[in-house]
Amino acid sequence: MLNKFRNSCKSSSNKSKEMPKTSKKEIIDQSATLMAIQNNGGSKKISGATQDQRILNLDYGRWEKRLQKELMSLIKEPPPGVTVDADSVSQNLSQWVVNIDGVEGTLYEGEHFQLSFKFNNRYPFDSPEVTFIGQNIPIHPHVYSNGHICLSILTDDWSPALSVQSVCLSISSMLSSCREKKRPPDNTIYVKTCKKNPKETKWWYHDDSV
Repeated sequence: MLNKFRNSCKSSSNKSKEMPKTSKKEIIDQSATLMAIQNNGGSKKISGATQDQRILNLDYGRWEKRLQKELMSLIKEPPPGVTVDADSVSQNLSQWVVNIDGVEGTLYEGEHFQLSFKFNNRYPFDSPEVTFIGQNIPIHPHVYSNGHICLSILTDDWSPALSVQSVCLSISSMLSSCREKKRPPDNTIYVKTCKKNPKETKWWYHDDSV
């Protein structure tokens, strides 16, 4: 299901140089150009390359093309309260920042959050690394103070049929169904002992209610 998630989970500054702002139209134009290059044989086979190298080039082209399509769709027809940070994508297609607004009538109404998406060349067969970032990490029973999210579709229940948009909608649904703002019971020990990548955590999903 689109917004499937499992809850009540447990787990076993350098300033960058400011970049010029990138408009939505510029991002769409860049995406269209990259897709055109790929469709016209932009990933050319190198003479004498090994079979493994050719497969790697093919896989890279596929996951990059998939990201381009998702990006254009999300920019042109974003779900309510979800927007892509154009500057982040213009610098690196494999790392996105997505803005999410708290849904009206929920505990998070009026709040604004940021999600970091990191993709590897196995996407969409491998799930993206998704975390909350920025100054406002939502206080939620399944969101740790370091931004890690206990959400089954990000690990065990991931499917290639899912997308950035479906992940954002699932997270928005998870926040909207929250009845009490609080951190996970093991937050303190988790943030001290966890690995940087939440996908390396062995999550325990055992409850479907917030």
